[in-house]
Amino acid sequence: QVQLVESGGGLVQAGGSLRLSCAGSGRLFSIYHKGWFRQAPGKERESVAAISKTGGSTLYADSVKGRFTISIDNAKNTVYLQMNSLKPEDTAIYYCAVTGNTIVTMNGGSYDYWGQGIQVTVSS
Repeated sequence: QVQLVESGGGLVQAGGSLRLSCAGSGRLFSIYHKGWFRQAPGKERESVAAISKTGGSTLYADSVKGRFTISIDNAKNTVYLQMNSLKPEDTAIYYCAVTGNTIVTMNGGSYDYWGQGIQVTVSS
């Protein structure tokens, strides 16, 4: 089993940056593909970005391409989400998750373990 804990959220002005971190416990963390998801009030959860277990392949939602970067440090059991040029519409609770799926995917239904989520608020 993998436990995930997000950090780095908070309040930022539009145009600013934040870096989310997700620390995973368990020696098997490195064998999973990782992903970031978000859910805004009154909206369904959406995928933001995903990265393969080796870091060699990344996927992004169109809404964040060119602004967000997902990365991993398997030595530290940590996955990151660097968020630049933040917009008010990026306001949401952000979740990290891991999947044992054969290939990296942005399908949230394929993810096996989830963090508790962290709030990101972007003011206009």
